[in-house]
Amino acid sequence: MLIYDAVDEGVLQEYSATVLAYVGDAVFELIVRSSIVLTGNRKVKDIHQDAVKLVKAESQAKFMCQIAAELSEEERDIARRGRNAKTHLPRNAAPEDYRMSTGFEALLGYLYLKGDEERLYYLVNKVLGAH
Repeated sequence: MLIYDAVDEGVLQEYSATVLAYVGDAVFELIVRSSIVLTGNRKVKDIHQDAVKLVKAESQAKFMCQIAAELSEEERDIARRGRNAKTHLPRNAAPEDYRMSTGFEALLGYLYLKGDEERLYYLVNKVLGAH
């Protein structure tokens, strides 16, 4: 899935958590949409509704809790940075869920940019498989 050269970990540590979450949001959305589409041809409206259920802040916060015990110290740090990032809280999500989901997205963005697809897919498959 990588379409670029992986970014050095030292450089990635300098990226803001919100930038990592921005990338992680896109990566997770693509994986979710792809996994739903691969279950069979359906109306786009139905695919979209299923995707929204999985990518909303509440779901991502639950996913973060599911994988938290398995994270390395480095991964926990990235997720914590995402969780503590100063962001504008949306009206349609509970603040704690939104913070946790930002941590989840930051972690996915970090793994993607680092080029650690194996770990990225392991964690995403773990949460999507449990859903």
